[in-house]
Amino acid sequence: MNSQLNYHPANPDDLELILSLMQEFYAEDQIAFDIGRARRSVAELLARPELGSILLLSEQGTPDGHGILVLILSFTLEHGGLFVLLDELYLQPSLRGRGLGKKAIQLARRWAVDKGAHAMRLEVHHHNPEAKALYGKHGFEDDHRDVLTLWL
Repeated sequence: MNSQLNYHPANPDDLELILSLMQEFYAEDQIAFDIGRARRSVAELLARPELGSILLLSEQGTPDGHGILVLILSFTLEHGGLFVLLDELYLQPSLRGRGLGKKAIQLARRWAVDKGAHAMRLEVHHHNPEAKALYGKHGFEDDHRDVLTLWL
């Protein structure tokens, strides 16, 4: 079944919904969720659209807020300048298996191209082969690098 993806840019009134979706996503993907850090970062992104965008996703005919797509603008010399980090893509389980993940990736790609980006990157956990397969099917390549983090 192939459904229509509805989306709209989030605004500050959507903060609690975004945090709820993030918490679901992080629990499913086994990522530690710090509500204070999440609240601050979401509020900052919503207040500074030059950094990127949070899009709320839903299936046509359903209420908004069954998924999120977070796109962050960044810059790297290696990839020719501006690139987009697909920071978060989450669809609640009830929306999966209908082609909406594919449509969300296509939406992210159009958003990145519209911003003038030369590449789009993302992180996927090793324990999530379904997500890795979905991204691979849509042109994302494993560049055989490990992500390292230094908390400041």
